[in-house]
Amino acid sequence: MGVDVRGFTFDVRVGGPAAGPPVLLLHGFPQHSGEWADVVPLLHAAGLRTYALDQRGYSPGARPAAVSAYRLGELVGDAVAVLDHLGVAAAHLVGHDWGAVVSWALAAGHPARVRSLTAVSVPHPGAMAHALRTDRSQRARSAYMRLFRRERTAEAVLLARRAIGLRRMLAGVGDVDRVATYVEPMLAPGALSAALNWYRAMSRGDLAAVGPVSVPTTYVWSDRDIAIGRTAAAACAAHVTGDYRFVELAGVSHWIPDRAPAPLADAIVARVRDPR
Repeated sequence: MGVDVRGFTFDVRVGGPAAGPPVLLLHGFPQHSGEWADVVPLLHAAGLRTYALDQRGYSPGARPAAVSAYRLGELVGDAVAVLDHLGVAAAHLVGHDWGAVVSWALAAGHPARVRSLTAVSVPHPGAMAHALRTDRSQRARSAYMRLFRRERTAEAVLLARRAIGLRRMLAGVGDVDRVATYVEPMLAPGALSAALNWYRAMSRGDLAAVGPVSVPTTYVWSDRDIAIGRTAAAACAAHVTGDYRFVELAGVSHWIPDRAPAPLADAIVARVRDPR
């Protein structure tokens, strides 16, 4: 369905029992709401109502050109506006990768709108900041961001030879057809630049402003994540004042919703049913 808010049209995939507890799902880079395709049937079977949002830059009708339009506050504002439009006063929030960053900021800044949080792969920004200060391995893992912040250069590198750079980056999500489901939308004019603008608009100040999270929270991390190391994962607990659970998935890559949908769904359902 299309949701018209804030001067844009956002695509939202809706499913599950109409009266079920509402779950807002926020995807990461360079994916879209389709990354939840193997997760949502399991949530529906558990009685949950899901709203999977194609976020700013990913929904074709919500693709402003200015880099400043992709600052964290704008991304959070989109999610809140979508909840308002849907008539959802408070949702269980699930975010992966960049969607996790938005989720952390939303839960910290608007706790009344969040019943619980399940953050996937990326920890609280404060935990990432700690790891970047103290862990050489994390600095190496995050070095790719320097390329992504370079306008035109990043696009050229990732889209060369029919997007071989993007395809290699996404190789861990599954077979060639699944990779294509994420790559093909990025080939539309302006789509990849809009997705990369999340990195270009990122600022230390915006991330540092994300405070402690008081809502019940589960953080799901996988030990083969090439982008997020154990130092950052372990530091996450210090930034949650509500009930906190850490779920570690062994032998799973960064692409948890694609590669481990069942254990992820189990973690989400457990958090929804027992928020504390």
